[in-house]
Amino acid sequence: MTRPTVILGMSGGVDSSVAAALLVEQGFEVQGVTLQVWEPEDESAAVSKRWQDRGCCKVGIAKYVTKRLGIAHEVIDTRTTFRAGVIDDFLSGYLAGTTPNPCVRCNERVKIRSLTRLADERRADFVATGHYARIVRNGPEYSLRQAHDRRKDQTYFLYRIGPSWLPRLLFPVGNLQKSAVWARAESLGLPADELKESQEICFVSQGSYRTFIEREAPDCRRPGPFTDTEGHVLGQHDGIAYYTPGQRRGLGLATGERLYVQRVVPQTQTVVLGPEESLFRSECLVADLNLFDESLVAGPRQVQVKVRYASPATPATVDPRADGTLTVRFRTPQRAPAPGQSAVFYDEDRVLGGGIIQ
Repeated sequence: MTRPTVILGMSGGVDSSVAAALLVEQGFEVQGVTLQVWEPEDESAAVSKRWQDRGCCKVGIAKYVTKRLGIAHEVIDTRTTFRAGVIDDFLSGYLAGTTPNPCVRCNERVKIRSLTRLADERRADFVATGHYARIVRNGPEYSLRQAHDRRKDQTYFLYRIGPSWLPRLLFPVGNLQKSAVWARAESLGLPADELKESQEICFVSQGSYRTFIEREAPDCRRPGPFTDTEGHVLGQHDGIAYYTPGQRRGLGLATGERLYVQRVVPQTQTVVLGPEESLFRSECLVADLNLFDESLVAGPRQVQVKVRYASPATPATVDPRADGTLTVRFRTPQRAPAPGQSAVFYDEDRVLGGGIIQ
C-alpha cells in the first residue's frame, strides 16, 4: 500500500521537528523542506555558534532531525519571494504610518503558498507545518480551528491562507500542549537548553525593528511634528516609521504627563499624542478581507474578534459595507487597534476570516 506523501515545512525549530516525528509515526512519507527566507547560515561558525544563533531558519537542526528520522530534507531559496512579499511590505507599511504584521504576510505569500506549490509540482498529498492550529473536517467542509493549547494558538497568523488549501493542510502539533511538544523534542535528542521560542519578527535578529527599518530604508528619517489631539505642536519627531498607536516609550518628550501615540497622519508626517484613555476605540474599519465564511459579508453578525495576537478575543458585531469592507463594533472598547494590523474573526474555536485594520 502506497503511503500518503506530505511536504513538511521545517524551520529547524522545536515545533516543526516534533511535527516531523509525529507524521513519520502516523505512516506518512515525509519530505522535509526548509525555506530559506533570509540570511544564510554561517557554516564556518557552526562549532562556536549556538544553534538558535545560526540564522532565522535553523537548517542544522532540521538536517539533524531528518537524518535521525530517516526522511528526505532539502533547502529551497525563497529569499526573493520573501523580500518582495514580506520585507518590502513591512518597510512600506511603516513608512506609510501603519503597523504591518510580517508573520501574517509570510504565511500567506511565502511559507504555506510555497509549500503548496511544491506539493502541486511533486503531486504530494498533503502540506504540513509546525503551527499551533487545527483543520477540522465536517463532511465536505473543512475549517481552520484554534489549537488545543490556546496560549500557543497561531491561527491569528494563518487567517490569510487560501480557503482552497485547507483540505491538504496538516498541523500535527495542533492537538498537543506545548509541554508535550517540548518532551517529544527532548526525546529526539534536541538540546532543550539551547532552543528557544521563535522570535516574533524572524528577520530582525539584532536590535529593534526600528534599527532594521533605518538600515533598510535610510530615508525613513523624515522629521515632523508631535501634536496633541487639538493640533497644538508639542515637539518634533524623527519620522513616522518609528511610531505606532498605543506607544509610550521612546517619544523623547518631557510634558509632565504620560502621553501615548493616538494615531499617525502620513499626509502631514504628524504623530498625534494624547492620554491613555483616548486610545480606546468602540469600532474600526477592516478591509483586504480573506474569508472562510462568506456569511460575514451577507449581513450583521456577532463574532469574537482579535485585533492583535497577544490580546484575547472579544465580542463584536461585524457589519458589511457596500465597498466590500467591514465595520467592526466592539462590545467593549479596545485599546489602540492599529492600522496595518489584522482583525481576525472567530466563532468559538473556528476561524471565520479576517482583514487589515484601516
